[in-house]
Amino acid sequence: ATCGHGCKYGECMGPNKCKCFPGFTGKTCNQDLNECGLKPRPCEHRCMNTHGSYKCYCLNGYMLMPDGTCASSRTCAMVNCQYGCEEVKGEVQCLCPSGGLQLGPNGRTCIDIDECSTGKALCSYNRRCVNTFGSYYCKCQLGYELKYLSGRYDCVDVNECVTNTHRCNLHAECLNTEGSFKCKCKQGYQGTGFNCA
Repeated sequence: ATCGHGCKYGECMGPNKCKCFPGFTGKTCNQDLNECGLKPRPCEHRCMNTHGSYKCYCLNGYMLMPDGTCASSRTCAMVNCQYGCEEVKGEVQCLCPSGGLQLGPNGRTCIDIDECSTGKALCSYNRRCVNTFGSYYCKCQLGYELKYLSGRYDCVDVNECVTNTHRCNLHAECLNTEGSFKCKCKQGYQGTGFNCA
């Protein structure tokens, strides 16, 4: 089985046929499946879609049960949590539906953790971190683009000299470099390469 376009979050099952891993969809399994929009709905009250998955949370006054249902709780109603609560050893604690969120100073609302600035995010050397509410993702560094090569997706250097995205002077040569490019004035001209006289 060969999939010329590759299967980003899935495996190749037949000629250009991908079988997506749970939580992903699309011809090349490159799109996140929004489980919150499925019928029947996966959560009893509220649903937060995440990359490749989802999280359930309850309305104020309800407690999230292990099976994803919401049970009425007088103690939860009194605490007034943004995303429902849980009872731990007789104590009521507010919940945050994602590991990328943390309880705010008031102990009731959830605030985003910026994984990119805290150093919690793990992105390979040619990718940069982009923070999202409750999570983050890794994007190709400037000067690189996402390509499917030898069975996997990778960030590959963009040859600005070939794609004509350089800003070299008409009388300069373009030299491609890893993640960037250089301009050198042609023989008989001098300058920065962006300006040649």
